[in-house]
Amino acid sequence: MAEFPDAHYLVLSSRLIPGLDGGYTVATLARARQFAAAGARQPLLLTVDPGAVADHAAQRATFVARGDAASADLFRNLFDDVVADAAWLRAAARPGERDDVLEYRAVTAPDGAVVTELPVVHDPDWHLSTAPIVVPGAGIVDGFGALYAAWIAHVVAGVRPADGLPVVLVCESRQLGELLVDRLPAGVALVHTVHTAHLEPPYDADAPVNALWRRWLAVAPRFAAVVWPTARQLADVTARFGSRPGDAVVPNAVPVADASDADRAGDHVVVLGRLAPGKRVADILRAWTIVREAVPAAVLDVVGDGPLRAELEALAHELGHGASVVFHGATTEPGAVLERAALLVQATAFEGQGLAALEALGHGCPVVSYDVRYGPRELLGTGAGVLVDDADAAALGEAVASLLRDPARRAALSARGREVAADYTPEAVMPRWADVVRHALERAAG
Repeated sequence: MAEFPDAHYLVLSSRLIPGLDGGYTVATLARARQFAAAGARQPLLLTVDPGAVADHAAQRATFVARGDAASADLFRNLFDDVVADAAWLRAAARPGERDDVLEYRAVTAPDGAVVTELPVVHDPDWHLSTAPIVVPGAGIVDGFGALYAAWIAHVVAGVRPADGLPVVLVCESRQLGELLVDRLPAGVALVHTVHTAHLEPPYDADAPVNALWRRWLAVAPRFAAVVWPTARQLADVTARFGSRPGDAVVPNAVPVADASDADRAGDHVVVLGRLAPGKRVADILRAWTIVREAVPAAVLDVVGDGPLRAELEALAHELGHGASVVFHGATTEPGAVLERAALLVQATAFEGQGLAALEALGHGCPVVSYDVRYGPRELLGTGAGVLVDDADAAALGEAVASLLRDPARRAALSARGREVAADYTPEAVMPRWADVVRHALERAAG
């Protein structure tokens, strides 16, 4: 059983918007729910995107309706708080003026009053800018780092006004963690999560490290803890950059479904996820030619949406797939999709952990995947699925066709997949998170 320390818990993300950011949003919301279910004080979900108050309210209502969050009251947004009462922001301001060279974006209250003005910085590292943020009637705040830090201090002061308990801030965004690492109030332990690979193409052990990651890794030793989703990624990082005392491996948790295979379609293969370049769905469409020749009745259900949908539909037509490939768009019920499919196929260039594959295993749906960093090998390498060499579309197609013609092997993979998924349930993962939090609080206190 998980025994979380008695503390206030905050989960900080750049944004949480239905339909955006794929597994990142899913994992962030799930973490807050799973902490609370495991006995931690109910975490607040904090975001810093400057959307309209009404838009944020609609997004929260969607998450609640889907069961992704227990209540809209668990969410707080920096700019919603400014609109509601800007006293904390005025208190953080100093005398100064806007930078007239820059364009500014006004954040307004429902009555049209300007509550703050944000500089528009056209730079990939905009968050590092110290360009003045205008606070009407009070002056300026020196950049986004100072703005975010002032808000976190305001939130922390509100959650522990009398009890004096420590605060655990689980930061889900590299940009935010980088800015806040040295700017937090006393008694706040910053625990940073990792959601994706730190590498550039070709994503192997010797691949270049992404520039954003390189800067983040330089400050990572100052976090109270860093939680990596796979041991393989931590090993790769340690080999290059050395070990840090706060490093821990804790995967994202997904429940195992209690589902029957009675309605599983033996000839339907599913692609599940965002139709974006890193997912390499075009490889699957090319591999599908091999599958169709071997299993003429097979159907590929492409479940998801994204910027490449029209291009991928055109490719499927060009390859002559006809009715054997069906684009369904996004779904809010991935579990139902996985319960019906004979298997899941994926061709991603890289993963953080691979939530779609893990969900598939938990639903008894075998997986065929490229062997890429990070996640597929950990999930599938002990008999829960089939790994093929990265970028070998022919091998991908042959593996899918072979499984479709072998229901006995699919059944064995399904059973093994459920066994593997059992190691990733909230019940299995939350005790590890509780240990991380305990050690993080000790480090922060020291």
